[in-house]
Amino acid sequence: MPRLDDHPWSGPCAKGAKHRSHLRASARGLESKVGEMINSPVSGPSPLVAHSARGTDPAHGPASAGVGGHGGSGHINSWHHHWVQRSLVLFSVGVVLALVLNLLQVQRNVTLFPEEVIATIFSSAWWVPPCCGTAAAVVGLLYPCIDSHLGEPHKFKREWASVMRCVAVFVGINHASAKLDFANNVQLSLTLAALSLGLWWTFDRSRSGLGLGITIAFLATVITQLLVYNGVYQYTSPDFLYIRSWLPCIFFSGGVTVGNIGRQLAMVQMMLC
Repeated sequence: MPRLDDHPWSGPCAKGAKHRSHLRASARGLESKVGEMINSPVSGPSPLVAHSARGTDPAHGPASAGVGGHGGSGHINSWHHHWVQRSLVLFSVGVVLALVLNLLQVQRNVTLFPEEVIATIFSSAWWVPPCCGTAAAVVGLLYPCIDSHLGEPHKFKREWASVMRCVAVFVGINHASAKLDFANNVQLSLTLAALSLGLWWTFDRSRSGLGLGITIAFLATVITQLLVYNGVYQYTSPDFLYIRSWLPCIFFSGGVTVGNIGRQLAMVQMMLC
């Protein structure tokens, strides 16, 4: 009697049974490997476990973010506080210099104000000190900002003794403009121009200082021309439109001087921070 296995239709069933047994063997092998991996010791926590641990750890979670936020806020507040202090110091310097230097000009009858505005012991209009103080604050804050933007920190003679000498030379230049007598204003203007460039070369020597000094002198000269043109005050013996030809030299040396004060104050702020 023929066996069942000898029939052709029995072949695929046998092959299917072998395939299923092979799959079961592969599954058992994979299960054993997974069990070995789970039970085997590891050298350190997995990245996922470490990440979840950091997420739940207060030292690395929101508390650390809060500390960083408070630190950044404290740094910004400190910077703002120092910035306000520098502005006030520069404003005070501008006011004092305006009172002293304008007094020299008025006493020598170089600058003439209307009689109704000369009502103080400083013989100056009330708006001159605050305007000069504001200009000094802007210029003093602008110099270190331009240095930082250009990537050229000013390192030449960065000490307070040099700054004080620069202020003394600037006062001397302004005093010379009122006291020295020359045959004409052109000679006086050339002399003051040489002194102003000498002040820049002695206490600054930076391209940014030279460029800002020239820009400040130009803008201040234009503003002064407009003020004199509108009758706010006047100069005796004008030879450069409505003003004296040496006035831009005073503005240039004043910008360099206030810029050096601003740079020194910025350096002190960096040392404190």
